[in-house]
Amino acid sequence: MTTACAASPPISKAAPPRLAVPAEAERPCGLAVLPDQPTLGDLEAAYARRGGQIVLCDSARRMLLETLQAERRAIDDWLAGR
Repeated sequence: MTTACAASPPISKAAPPRLAVPAEAERPCGLAVLPDQPTLGDLEAAYARRGGQIVLCDSARRMLLETLQAERRAIDDWLAGR
């Protein structure tokens, strides 16, 4: 019984690599809202503001996804002993 254990590699106490998530990716996405009695100017301004907010939110989501994928590759490399 002890000979089988002696052939096993030691259990590593080292933690796998972790990447820091960009702060922008952790913030909730903004969403422009209209006032109670919106004017045409309010509608146009909110439309433009929402377009910008969608672009920012999508880039934050993309950053988070790229970080997650890079972390998974680093963990796979670490587990493979590279």
